[in-house]
Formats: sequence, C-alpha cells, structure tokens
Amino acid sequence: RLHGPVGIVHLGDPHVDDPGTDISAIQDITRLVNDQPDGALFAASVGDMQNGWVGRLSHLWGQQSTSAAEAWVLVEWLVTSMRWLYLVGGNHDSWAGVGDPLKWMMRTRGIYEMHGARLSLNFPNKRRIRINARHDFSSGHSQWNTAHSLTKSIMMGWRDHALVCGHRHISGYQMVKDPASGLISHAIRIASFKKHDRYAKEKGLPDQAISPAVVTVIDPQYPDDDPRLITVLHSVEEGADFLAWKRRKK
Repeated sequence: RLHGPVGIVHLGDPHVDDPGTDISAIQDITRLVNDQPDGALFAASVGDMQNGWVGRLSHLWGQQSTSAAEAWVLVEWLVTSMRWLYLVGGNHDSWAGVGDPLKWMMRTRGIYEMHGARLSLNFPNKRRIRINARHDFSSGHSQWNTAHSLTKSIMMGWRDHALVCGHRHISGYQMVKDPASGLISHAIRIASFKKHDRYAKEKGLPDQAISPAVVTVIDPQYPDDDPRLITVLHSVEEGADFLAWKRRKK
C-alpha cells in the first residue's frame, strides 16, 4: 500500500530483438524505475515485446542478427528487470501461440492480458483511478489527430482516467473532459523503441514519434476534474524526478 503520488512508465512497443531498437533507452528506464525511492514508480507496456516473425513473415529472421531463441532471452531480461503494473500483449506477441511464454514470465510480476487490460488503482484514501490500456484502440484513425482512436473511445463512453495504447509507432496525446461528471481523461498513444524502422521507410510513413515511453504521475489527493490528478510527461527522466519531488513534498 503506497500513500501519496505514484508514477507509471508506459513503454511503447519495445521490439527488443530488432536491430533498429534503442536498447540503451530501455536500460535507462529500468535503472530509473528500480532507483525510484519507495518503489513508487512502476513499469507498464502496451505490447510487442519482440518481433516474433511467423508465417509469411518468417523470412525476416534472415534480416536480423538476433535469433528466435536469443529474442526470448532478451524478452525475459526485460520482464524480470523491473516492477510491472501491467503488460499488454500485442499482435507480434500473439504470434507466439497459445503456449505464450510471456504469460508464464508474468505470472507473479503483474497483470498480463493479451490485447488489452482495464484496471483500477485503489489508493489508501479511497480514490480509484482507472487505466484502460490496449495495444491499440479500433475506433478509427485520423490524419489530423494521432490520438483520434483513443479520443473517440472516450467520446463513445469509456470513462477512464487514462487510455493508453501503442502499435502504430507514433505519438499522440489529448485531454478530454466529460461535461456531465467533470472527469478529465487522458488519451495517450506511445511510439516505439525502434529508432530505425525498415517497414516505415518502405511505406514512406512520416516520423510522428515523440517518445518511446510516457510517464503518468498520479496524485490521488485531487478530484477527477482537477488537472493535477494526472500529469503526463514524455521524458521518463523528468517524470521520475517530478514523482520524487511530489513524494518529498507530500
């Protein structure tokens, strides 16, 4: 039971075995999570821990130096290196089949659900903060708003404090207030740790990645309609520092 503010580092698609992935950035995050005083900073992931090529994509193993066996070693390293709040399985993770090793790895480490998980954080002061995390929200896309599918989900009735997803390797963020209840919802799309993406280059996809991880600092002393309840930071280091300051202040 933690009193006061807590933080969650939501990781975008790690793809730890991909040659274009920024492993050093993931290592920095593990250090920040583990070094946070009081254990008040948790890790979370919206899926695609590795490439996991199968079927017609199996030939892509020949284009990366990491083997399938080595990929699972890297995934296990990531899963066992931090305190996890939740881990959502993505489309690449689902290719592992029904005998999902991730489910076994996460059995004592936090919530693990394929495709999506909706959870309530229950604080000692009786506040309940709802997190709705999915690999992606299927409510459509917009060229004008990279957080469109999450925002539309809020408009269609999902009354959660934060909706988080990844999958498309781009960033997006929007705040939406429910006029009836006053609830402020945060729609957050997180990019990927793949800094060099062959698929994106082939398709000519624009670079809309801002950060591969986003920190939400939750201060349960504030009501649902107060913007100080959840603070979103796109720098994990700044997020960890902000959380430490909030807890010292508390």
